[in-house]
Amino acid sequence: MVGTKLLVVDDDPNICDILKTHFEKEGYEVLTAGDGVEGLSLFKSASPDLVLLDIMLPKMDGQQMLAEIRKDSQKPVIMVTAKGEVFDKVLGLEMGADDFVVKPFDLKELSARVKAVLRRYRAHLQTDEGDVIKFENFEISQEKFELKLKGKKVDIPPKELQLLYCLASNPNRVFSREQLLEHVWDFAFLGDSRTVDVHIKRLREKLEGVSDKWALKTVWGIGYKFELYN
Repeated sequence: MVGTKLLVVDDDPNICDILKTHFEKEGYEVLTAGDGVEGLSLFKSASPDLVLLDIMLPKMDGQQMLAEIRKDSQKPVIMVTAKGEVFDKVLGLEMGADDFVVKPFDLKELSARVKAVLRRYRAHLQTDEGDVIKFENFEISQEKFELKLKGKKVDIPPKELQLLYCLASNPNRVFSREQLLEHVWDFAFLGDSRTVDVHIKRLREKLEGVSDKWALKTVWGIGYKFELYN
């Protein structure tokens, strides 16, 4: 994809070389780093469009690097984990990861995931003021990554905001957990829908007592909806 810059952070130089060669053939500019400290430095100086980030890294692991990235940026990050490696993917999604791949990975599948994540991120960037949704004591903008409750800005992680925006922009429509994973994370999360439940629980804590005109509702056996009351 001409004009798109990727940052690969992996302590295995062979993987860095393979990914660099593969994605450069597809037209990407590819930067590589062998540890989290170097990776974070490159992220800040080179401003890549997407990061392929290994979990197990020297000096600073992938989760720590992701947390540092998310302090200042919503650029997409795809986490890479070894097969059989103990890692809580739900926690990773809560921290702001956009997708996961497991080693050994298929290069064609990885390319498809990179394109899907980039496409979704750019779609967010192309939204305008028309993306603002308002109900009583509630205002949300995906373009600004901003939620206001009773007129006050509320701190909210990106994926929680995107999930809430997805539901609020389709009031009274019921979404299954699998549909929400596809809409918000843009991939089917290995059949594990716990992350949706965790995000909904945290959203409800934020929205409690804000209005009696709407609510996040559970539709038992199906999923969730943003319900408006008459």
